[in-house]
Amino acid sequence: MKTSIATVSISGNLREKLDAIAKAGFDGIEIFEQDFVAATGSPREIGDMIRDHGLEITLFQPFRDFEGLTGDARKRAFERAKYKFDTMNELGTDLMLVCSSVHPEALGGIDRAAEDFQELGGFAEANGIRVGYEALAWGRHVNDHRDAWEIVRRADHPSIGLIVDSFHTLARKIDPDTIRRVPSDKIFFVQLADAPLIDMDLLYWSRHFRNMPGEGDLAVTDFMRAVAATGYDGPISLEIFNDQFRGGRPEGLALDGYRSLVALMDDVRRVEPDISIAVPDIPPRISVNGVAFIEFATQGDEAEALARVLHSMGFAHVGDHISKRVALWQQGEIRVILNRETTGFASSAFATHGTAICDVGLKVEDAGATTRRAVALGAAPFDQPVGPGELDIPAIRSVGGSVMHFIDDRSDLSDVWSIEFRASEDDGTPGAGLSRIDHVAETMNYDEMLSWSLFYTSIFDMTRTAMVDVVDPDGLVRSQAIKTPSGAARITLNGAETHRTLAGSFLADSFGGAVQHVAFATDDVFATARRTAEAGFAPLPMTDNYYSDLQARFGLEPARVAEMKALNILYDEDSDGAFYQFYSQPFAGGLFFEIVQRTGGYDGYGAPNAPFRIAAQKRMMRPKGMPKE
Repeated sequence: MKTSIATVSISGNLREKLDAIAKAGFDGIEIFEQDFVAATGSPREIGDMIRDHGLEITLFQPFRDFEGLTGDARKRAFERAKYKFDTMNELGTDLMLVCSSVHPEALGGIDRAAEDFQELGGFAEANGIRVGYEALAWGRHVNDHRDAWEIVRRADHPSIGLIVDSFHTLARKIDPDTIRRVPSDKIFFVQLADAPLIDMDLLYWSRHFRNMPGEGDLAVTDFMRAVAATGYDGPISLEIFNDQFRGGRPEGLALDGYRSLVALMDDVRRVEPDISIAVPDIPPRISVNGVAFIEFATQGDEAEALARVLHSMGFAHVGDHISKRVALWQQGEIRVILNRETTGFASSAFATHGTAICDVGLKVEDAGATTRRAVALGAAPFDQPVGPGELDIPAIRSVGGSVMHFIDDRSDLSDVWSIEFRASEDDGTPGAGLSRIDHVAETMNYDEMLSWSLFYTSIFDMTRTAMVDVVDPDGLVRSQAIKTPSGAARITLNGAETHRTLAGSFLADSFGGAVQHVAFATDDVFATARRTAEAGFAPLPMTDNYYSDLQARFGLEPARVAEMKALNILYDEDSDGAFYQFYSQPFAGGLFFEIVQRTGGYDGYGAPNAPFRIAAQKRMMRPKGMPKE
């Protein structure tokens, strides 16, 4: 598989784009006309610069408004094409994209267009050029790849072929399986883009909301399966137009693009086993069976305060590391590590972020396979010196520069707790009924959400839920959950658009901290709330108005609502079940814990309660000197 990306897909000047594209691992580029025109140097010099980056020019594009013209307009169209052919020869590329015309004077007709391309094919062949014809979803007369193919078929010239683009086909809801009817040698090029499902003008949708395969809602895998079934073995390229990407880092965007292509083609190979596709041999998406541990980097008084919070929630200090200032706290299947080291990664994380969750461990089927797939998809491996008696646990870098370790039952990795930790004396903590980690909530800038969503869903067997808007008194936060099919592992991604929101202020104050809160599950939230209160746990106080509204909305028994109010428990329900939740008060600059109980088939996260929870947290975190409400 030869990977390619259109230069328009990422930000920066041409040299910055080439640096990022080459570093990400692409084989080639589609050079977009605007990028070419804006660059300094002759066409030959620009072509040499591209090749010096180890890239080839897979396509020159776009050539617009060619077919269906008459008179002087037709003559000028051919003259423009001949000029472009000369430029392409100087650049060192032999394939040009012609998109279906939107010219107001263009005439329709399959035969008329075929005649134009048959004539153009003669000029192209004389110049050693091939021409690919693409149906724009908003084309004046041709907006369907089936019509574009019929024009190419009737043109019947070896230098004229078809270019197919997933967005143009899927946006118009055209069955991608119709591509299977096209001979592979007549498909000259394949372009891919995904997009969220939005009901809007096709041109505006295309120009502003395209994203990488796997980041949107279009059936890109089905499209690519149809292309692969023809026997096509040419470049697979990305063509992305996205306002958000235009302000992003070229390196990150290029890496996301490469990751999306490799993951997509791996999917195609697995669902179409009879198709021969030259793709990297990587492990399949990894099953996640839960969260093995969370690790805090913390020191001094903040570490002591955190330990007191854990104790009040029923956690017991069950072990200490054999050689490091690392303590293990546990309740049920939940393991929380407090790392007070003054050297190594945790120390660096504390110096950067203050007390923060610097490491999340996932339970996976095969830790080695997880790392291999992650690294093949562009994740950065993580390692640091392993001391005597310690295990070398596979890990990669994750959100905000944090670390993600992988633990499985295939080796001695799952025995790390008995191998690396000595049991501490029983502190008599009775527990509070917490059983496992329900979800981990990661905070990031809004423009990073697509990237981290792709990170999780391309490496792991996890799917995205619909994005929801969380109303903060000072702005909006976008939230999207990623979860395994069983719900054993859940991660919520919360994107902040302004530092005034709670999520945004956490990012600013922690200098990019990743995890803002962790939710623990219980089977009896009322019993847990009472036990933690007896142990000195300080819950986040909710207003009387919240509980008055709660009773009005759901018609709950007054005695039940009174109990919720006394324990500061929040409530939500849907047609499948109910959800109970209560929170710790904020600590260490905005971190907090959540305790939840799910009943029935409730699969959400209490989103309707978020505005009231955020308002309560902001009241408690109000800067000194500011009046309280």
